[in-house]
Amino acid sequence: MELAIRSIGNSAGVVLPKEVLNRLRVDKGDKLYLTETEDGYKLTPYNDEFAKQMNIAEDIMREDRDILKALAK
Repeated sequence: MELAIRSIGNSAGVVLPKEVLNRLRVDKGDKLYLTETEDGYKLTPYNDEFAKQMNIAEDIMREDRDILKALAK
């Protein structure tokens, strides 16, 4: 799919077709994240960095469950 870069005010942007928005399950006002990969760029509605941080947090919570229970009291 070819997209054209257009002027939007003093900036430049790309207009995504409605079918792309539907496949990404996003709408106007939602955030998208652009990640550079070794194959090019990936556009996704998911924040990969936040997901990595949450996975680390879940690991810590599993490992230190007893400590967290004691702190919660």
